[in-house]
Amino acid sequence: MALDGLVVHSLVRELQTCVGGRISKVHMPTGNDIVLQLRAQGRNVKLILSANPTYPRVHFTEQTFTNPMEAPMFCMLLRKHCEGGVIESISQPGLERIIRFQVRQRDELGDISSKVIIVEIMGRHSNIILLDPATHTIIDGIHHVTPAISSYRIVMPGSAYTPPPEQHKAHPFETDKQRFVALLTAPQADAPHDHADSAMKKADSPTAEPPWDRRLVASFSGLSPLVARELVYRAEPALSDSSTPHLSAELIWDPFDALMHHLQHDGGEPQICVQPSGGKQSFSILELTHLHGESTRYESVSECLEAFYGDKAERDTVKQRVSDLLRFLQNERSKNTKKLEKLHATMEEAKDADKFRISGELLTASMHQIQKGDKQVEVINYYDEEQRPVRIGLDPLLTPSENAQRYFKKYTKSKNSLIAVREQIDHTHNEIAYLDSLLQQLGTASLSDVEEIRDELVEQGYIRDRNKKARKKKVNQRPLLSCFTSSEGVPIYVGKNNTQNEYLTNRLAQSGDTWLHTKDIPGSHVVIRSAQFGDATLHEAARLAAFFSQAKSSSQVPVDYTLIKHVRKPTGAKPGFVIYDHQRTLFVTPDAEGVKQMPVTIK
Repeated sequence: MALDGLVVHSLVRELQTCVGGRISKVHMPTGNDIVLQLRAQGRNVKLILSANPTYPRVHFTEQTFTNPMEAPMFCMLLRKHCEGGVIESISQPGLERIIRFQVRQRDELGDISSKVIIVEIMGRHSNIILLDPATHTIIDGIHHVTPAISSYRIVMPGSAYTPPPEQHKAHPFETDKQRFVALLTAPQADAPHDHADSAMKKADSPTAEPPWDRRLVASFSGLSPLVARELVYRAEPALSDSSTPHLSAELIWDPFDALMHHLQHDGGEPQICVQPSGGKQSFSILELTHLHGESTRYESVSECLEAFYGDKAERDTVKQRVSDLLRFLQNERSKNTKKLEKLHATMEEAKDADKFRISGELLTASMHQIQKGDKQVEVINYYDEEQRPVRIGLDPLLTPSENAQRYFKKYTKSKNSLIAVREQIDHTHNEIAYLDSLLQQLGTASLSDVEEIRDELVEQGYIRDRNKKARKKKVNQRPLLSCFTSSEGVPIYVGKNNTQNEYLTNRLAQSGDTWLHTKDIPGSHVVIRSAQFGDATLHEAARLAAFFSQAKSSSQVPVDYTLIKHVRKPTGAKPGFVIYDHQRTLFVTPDAEGVKQMPVTIK
């Protein structure tokens, strides 16, 4: 579900703790997201403003972001006008999905200037706009909207700011019972029109009256279809077809009025409901009893949104970035699988090599029976226990001796091909294992991990270097690693790709550290950076190794662990490939929630 006006209302109420706070840093980790680091009420907080077309949102966050080497232009502009500034106010116009941040800052000349950051949370039309309130002109927006895109409004530097079109709905906080009933019982043609709900209305017949939940959405701003269905469900007694429209509207008023009163005075009860069928998640600022699912309550709207979205936005961005790599790796794996089948077929054919040797030896022993020009000869097979005769084909143009040598040459050729085919089979198996490891790594990769994997494929000669100049800057650059902290306070490092695995295992880790990896399953290298730790740390590290592997959805995953001094990389091996000994094995079940709760930093 998208953020509706009621969720935004509760969120803005929560964000009032930032008023008076100072913006210390501005970052732009992706093309859709802005992260503000604030110092407010004696503590440091991070606020994410996202205009992601699929997951637009605003909330406090504990998530760690990796920023690009060079800040984008919009980020530089925000730093110029807002960094070091004080947030004077945070407001929501009406119950629209819009949040306005009023920021006061001193400019280059020391004069006080005010700017407004407007976050529009509107699905694929979401935007973040920096506005000069004195002239009401746009300084810039994270997404530009040209006249070719929209005839209603333009979002370009220097253009006048035009708010999104109003829907002319009633404000639910300013509605009494009489007006509520009148709006809900008004004929459909007279009811305010909701553009977002027009597709659903088309499915109804022209003469049919809209359901009560749609009437609520069409009449009042800030209400999503999910909340409207919940209000109708809460009506007591339950609505029936025999009820008059006026009576039904009066029954809906009680839960509607209770919710609005609660939101105005208490700020709502943010929670996520997981539906029993299909496991679909929905969040709201009231309990969704009509879904009959399991609900989890949160202390704040930010915690609820952080739990709901998690890393969905990043995973969605990563999925777009890696689509070409995924296709390439899957095609390469398919080619190697077919190659392996052909090699095994060649092996079966080459197993007849001994027959050629036996034929050559039998011809040598029976040379006196053969004349040049014979096409075949029948001789006793001395290698057969029953001494049965066998027919051997001959080349009539060759002498008996040359025919025997011909079979010996066939034997030698088949024998040599067996050796080559076995080498090719081993090489192909290694290639498939390497491709499987890359596919697994792409499944859990962050945006920075994707670039490291792409660089690795360039270095290994699998793909062309699309941007040589940009890559030259990364020479000898130390990769960033995820460092988890165990319940015993011990650091546990995890490599998310082969570049990180190589650095972690071969350079960072010391001989007395403990190394973990899933047994015979593609996955991450995990290192416990301490010689002293308890069973709790060992099991937590093993669960990390299982979670960041191809078996993350399995149970009782085997994880090998040994000291770093027993781990080594063979000469000429693929990146990330190691061999090890003196290992012991643990069986653990990956726990996604447990991993999320572990403290983690990027080092």
